[in-house]
Amino acid sequence: MAESTSIPLTIEFTGGLELLFSNQRKHKVDLPSSKQSPNVADLITYLCDNLMKDPRKDMFVLDGTVRPGILVLINDADWELEGQETYQLQPRDEIVFVSTLHGG
Repeated sequence: MAESTSIPLTIEFTGGLELLFSNQRKHKVDLPSSKQSPNVADLITYLCDNLMKDPRKDMFVLDGTVRPGILVLINDADWELEGQETYQLQPRDEIVFVSTLHGG
């Protein structure tokens, strides 16, 4: 059985997403991992299962990934430049989720 480790990350939610995460913008997370290098998809699952207290998960994820209208930055770079969900997380990465969706 693989040894379980964790990867320290800083996660930030802005643009209203913090409302889904206990009204807290910044979170220090030790992402548990039995894999060599967890990826952003693993992080998104972890956030939904462990950090999100709001039942409206569909405001954050849709069809298993971050819903359209939410920008994801990995160390200040657009995640589309980094491989999106497949980006292998590194210790002390900073991941920012920015909602561009507005009610009306």
